[in-house]
Amino acid sequence: MRRIMAAGLAALMLQAGAASAQTTVEGRVDRLEREMRAVQRKVFPGGAGMTVEPQITAPATTPDVLGTPAASPITDLTERVSALEGSVRSMTGQVEQTGYRVRQLEEAFTAYKAATDARIKLLEDRATAALAPVPAEPAAVAATGDTAPATTPARRPATRPVATPAAEEVAADDAAPAIERPKTGDPAEDGYTYGYRLWQAKQYAAAEAELKAVVEKYPRHRRASFAQNLLGRAYLDEGKPSMASLAFYDSYKKFPDGERAPDSLYYLAQSLVKLKKPAADVCKVYTELTEVYGTKLTAGMKADIAKGRAAQKCS
Repeated sequence: MRRIMAAGLAALMLQAGAASAQTTVEGRVDRLEREMRAVQRKVFPGGAGMTVEPQITAPATTPDVLGTPAASPITDLTERVSALEGSVRSMTGQVEQTGYRVRQLEEAFTAYKAATDARIKLLEDRATAALAPVPAEPAAVAATGDTAPATTPARRPATRPVATPAAEEVAADDAAPAIERPKTGDPAEDGYTYGYRLWQAKQYAAAEAELKAVVEKYPRHRRASFAQNLLGRAYLDEGKPSMASLAFYDSYKKFPDGERAPDSLYYLAQSLVKLKKPAADVCKVYTELTEVYGTKLTAGMKADIAKGRAAQKCS
């Protein structure tokens, strides 16, 4: 009787041990499955269909022969745990590789930004150096509408202020009474059109005053880029390459996305040529124009740039 009781107790202990082991393995499986789903949600936020199959899977097994006892539940759970652990390791490695690639992209972007800023600063320094002779222009005061020489200030009318936009408009009207000012209801459009007509009529001082007023009053209007570029053209046609280079550079700096920004860079190079600046400076402007606005250049401008680079022997 004692032997029977001992055998029963031993069987109960074995069953309890098996149940405890099975519970422990099942807990590991549940934990690994939760971690696997969390990793997949992190790597593939798109949802279903974007999961990664484990790289380590249970080896293929041959069908059990009749009469062979089936594998125990603990063995099956152990294989599942091993497969899940391998999948987690693989997924962790992929996450680390993705983070490394992101860091590389950030470093490359930082280097590109630094190089671009340095190139723009070099262009600004070159343009500033090119504009040094500006105070020596004898007719620089013509842009304000005051046509009296600097040595005879007494001839300036007392009723015409010099630095106000209203005075510039009065001066423009007085200088070109035959030019019709349009009235479409859009003051920026009308001002640019009027300045364009004055420029066509070669009344440069009046055109410069009108175009400057458009840029100052309506800097966010589409025509501001046009007006600033045409202001440089007026200075250039009037024989003031220093003033023209300043106007073209301001057009590129203030309105880099404007419709006349590429034209302003092109004419900035022409102004530097007229100022007899070194060919290296002119070539840098052509290079900047091609790199920044290459996709927006017309076939005619590309041909003009190629001709200008050839004339300056740009590499």
